[in-house]
Amino acid sequence: MSFQTLPKVELHTHLEGCAPPAFIRGLAAEKKIDISGIFADDGGYAFRDFDHFLQVYEAACTTLQSPEDFRRLTMAVLEETAAHGVVYMETFVSPDFCGGGDLAAWKDYLAAMEDAAQEAEDKLGITLKGIVTGIRHFGPEACKPAAKCAAETFGDFITGYGMAGGEMVGRPADYAYSFDMAREAGIPLTCHAGEWGGATMVAETIRDLKVARIGHGIGAVDDPALIDEILEKDIVLEVCPGSNVVLKAVNGWNSHPIAKLRDAGVKVTVSTDDPPFFHTTMTAEYAMLHQTFGWEEEEFAMLNKTALAAAFCDDATKARVAKRLEPAQ
Repeated sequence: MSFQTLPKVELHTHLEGCAPPAFIRGLAAEKKIDISGIFADDGGYAFRDFDHFLQVYEAACTTLQSPEDFRRLTMAVLEETAAHGVVYMETFVSPDFCGGGDLAAWKDYLAAMEDAAQEAEDKLGITLKGIVTGIRHFGPEACKPAAKCAAETFGDFITGYGMAGGEMVGRPADYAYSFDMAREAGIPLTCHAGEWGGATMVAETIRDLKVARIGHGIGAVDDPALIDEILEKDIVLEVCPGSNVVLKAVNGWNSHPIAKLRDAGVKVTVSTDDPPFFHTTMTAEYAMLHQTFGWEEEEFAMLNKTALAAAFCDDATKARVAKRLEPAQ
């Protein structure tokens, strides 16, 4: 079994966070923007902790200033992702980084991303869908334009709405208005929770935002009653083990709760989050899950089956992707 060539479904990535460092350095040089301080000596991104990671992430985003930049970004990300066997990918995209939340500008950026996604599907056999994302630490009011952008562009490419950023800023209920806007437009919902805020944050997110999926969600492992609720409501966790290890949300791979959650019956999926920041790939994630928990091809096939069922795309897309997941004869 080759972990790299095994076809995979990935539900939890951030488009800007997937940008190869060399790509961002190149854009910075083109635009004469000095962000040299965000890179380590080895050329990768450099950050101390989660809060500093958010600062470095946003500094990298200052180089992304036009729809054409996002078209190039999307193609670069999909080329890298497809090289690790990913055949379907959902990515968080924020109107805050694509025209500052302005709907007309957002549509221009979106068209550029869609154009690149179609080219990549034709050339590489990878399907990309976008989840419009409010940035939590920008505050509840800033999430409302993002939700409006989601509602106005929901369709074939934009398939969901969610929230990312600083999990400990505010409580989930503070952001309910934007989630209600998206829900009323018929948009599937996800939200980051339980990476830092523990089981309580996961429980509040499920109760107050009424999401179908939780980004990370690993804090749920500490609350058996919450596990029961997750099972009852059929909520899927978008788990990103390598990200959790690097950011020290867990003490290491051996203490990561993904296996305990899965053994409890929780539907878990595996993603890379922001792979170049965390020195990971889907190949590396699979290899570490195999090394740490002994997972084999059967477990990985179930992960992908779970992820495809939980994907926010339409049934026709799921059927197309399902064929790519079938073992080679």
